[in-house]
Amino acid sequence: MPRTPLDRDRVLRAAMARADEHGLDGLTMRKLGEAVGVEAMSLYNHVANKDDLLDGMIDLVFAEIDLPTADGDWRTDLRRRSISMRDALARHRWAIGLMESRPTPGPANLRQHDAVIGCLRDAGFTMAATAHAFSLLDSFVYGYALQERGLPFDSPEETIEVATSIMDGFGADEYPNLTAFVVDHVLQPGYDYGAEFEAGLDLVLDAIASLR
Repeated sequence: MPRTPLDRDRVLRAAMARADEHGLDGLTMRKLGEAVGVEAMSLYNHVANKDDLLDGMIDLVFAEIDLPTADGDWRTDLRRRSISMRDALARHRWAIGLMESRPTPGPANLRQHDAVIGCLRDAGFTMAATAHAFSLLDSFVYGYALQERGLPFDSPEETIEVATSIMDGFGADEYPNLTAFVVDHVLQPGYDYGAEFEAGLDLVLDAIASLR
């Protein structure tokens, strides 16, 4: 069976898969070469260096994020786009903190920024308000994704376990407000920290709407 020819896209997607599983610390050119069945030096026919590899990987993450539509409602479009961005960052946690750091952004990155600016401008926001809105929206999404990555739980069941363990370390009267929050909210049936994202997103969109 003939081997699939190696190209830049295959190299980048293999690098993403490795980073998804092992993090960026586990992504070396040697390991990447092994994953695609070539010597590490052969990879440099498709990527100039490690920075070029990372630039390409980040651009693939941007390509997974929904673009605002040209004729949609700005709030609906940006809400969908924000949820899509959070989902992409959950799939590729290594990308958190790197999305806006690349000095040589790729085409998917540029399309994403151009589309968001266009969405806001078409909705009647001034250029200054567009800048404020874009910064606020992405700061919320990136910040939430970063916080989620660092939490010591990944499910409602683990949330209850961690919260209970923390509360076992102090008396109810020592931190009464925290105790009430955990007992009356976190430990209630159906609580899911992940649901806080969309609630917070709606608050952010309300604030952005006030800028029009």
